[in-house]
This record gives sequence, C-alpha cells and structure tokens, in this order.
Amino acid sequence: MVDAYVSLFIHILVAIGFALSVWLGSFLLGRIGTASGVKNSAYECGMLPKMGLQPRFSVKFYLVAMLFILFDIEIVFMFPWAVCYRDFILQYGSIILWSMLSFVSVLMIGYLYAIKKGALDFAAPQQA
Repeated sequence: MVDAYVSLFIHILVAIGFALSVWLGSFLLGRIGTASGVKNSAYECGMLPKMGLQPRFSVKFYLVAMLFILFDIEIVFMFPWAVCYRDFILQYGSIILWSMLSFVSVLMIGYLYAIKKGALDFAAPQQA
C-alpha cells in the first residue's frame, strides 16, 4: 500500500524543495541589489507616472454588473435542466417542470423589481 504512494511523496518533496530553493535564492539575491527612489518608482513605458485621482464609477455601474452576474447564474442553473429534461420527464413528470417554473418566477419577480426601481435605466439623470 505504501509503495503506491512513494512516487507521490517524492513528487511532493521535489516540489517543496524547488519552491524553497527559489524563495531562498530570491531572498539572498534580492539583498545584493541596492534600492533607490528611482528603482522603486513605477515605470510606464518611459513616461512619468501620473499620480492623479482615479475616475469615479457610478453606483449604477456596479448595480448593473451585479444584475448581470445574477441573471448569468440563472442560465448556469437552467442549462443542465434543459439538457436533462427529456430524460427525466418520464420518471418525474410535472415535479421537474414545476420546480423550474418556481425558480424562473422568483427570478422574474426580481427582474421586475429591478425594472421598477430603475436599475436598468442607462440614461443620465435629468438635472432640474
């Protein structure tokens, strides 16, 4: 039984030894170089890095991204159901259909709520 795992243990030991040797080499060789302000600054293709503020994103951007992820996950759950539906229809009949209809109805309620709240309106808000 132990003979079957000898090659695995050797592989693990070699991987750990390699990782430790690379880490130790980097640690020792990294101390040789001298650090300076020029070496530690960011290099952007010969241009001086701009230290300005990052642009601010609207909250609506994040809201639309979260809704996209939510409805994308819906498709991930529906695809296997659609593939296996024909095979399971003879065994489980209406149970599988009603379970998917309840799943889609809950997501549809969430979709209608998002539309009602204006989460999917991409037009800029009107200034009064």
